[in-house]
Amino acid sequence: MERLQKAIANSGYASRRKAEELIVNGKVKVNGEIVRELGTKVSGNDTIEINGTVLEKDDKVYYLLNKPRGVISSSSDEVGRKTVVDLIDEEKRIYPVGRLDYDTTGIMILTNDGDIANLLMHPRNEIEKVYIAKINGVLTVKELNELRNGVVIDGKRTSKASVKTKKINKEDGTSIVELKIHEGRNHIVKNMIASVGKEVLKLKREKIAFLDLKGLKSGEYRKLSIKEVKELYALLKK
Repeated sequence: MERLQKAIANSGYASRRKAEELIVNGKVKVNGEIVRELGTKVSGNDTIEINGTVLEKDDKVYYLLNKPRGVISSSSDEVGRKTVVDLIDEEKRIYPVGRLDYDTTGIMILTNDGDIANLLMHPRNEIEKVYIAKINGVLTVKELNELRNGVVIDGKRTSKASVKTKKINKEDGTSIVELKIHEGRNHIVKNMIASVGKEVLKLKREKIAFLDLKGLKSGEYRKLSIKEVKELYALLKK
């Protein structure tokens, strides 16, 4: 048995928060009866219906994608732009875990497993993500230390991070910076760099936890192995 909102999230239909809204608003039926009470328990034998659509009991799938530039980190787009879901040949309804900006490239996980998605995105789990940023100018020692110790963005200080300059290009006045962070706020890397007076010109996420882009060219993807999924769960549930 599991809570109804969790079962909906695990199906990939919606996030747990959205599932709770659907339940409270009377949009969800269990075995033909409208259910409005959060926390209602359901089993695998129960039939869940949302806005007239019966949830299918799909096997869980997990994909690792090397997102290219110019692709939306969403399962759909109102103006018809290409999404990360469009890049993957999968009949099951999958969705991206977290987001990367339209012009940001790199590693993304897509799945229909709501449990692992929620665990990956929850701030308390502090999953490390590695970014490589091309910026204008060169970070001073003072600026590097500010970023490492946390900067204030929208009234909230960022967590401590690992930040180092990897390469300096004197010809065009740019540099390459590696950032290892544990946060998932929107535009977090761009805002961190902006807070010390620099601008991100190009950004790529290279790693999520122990997963990297080895063997994947831009736009390519692969399924996670059973071992990798188990390792992710073990890491997230510590």
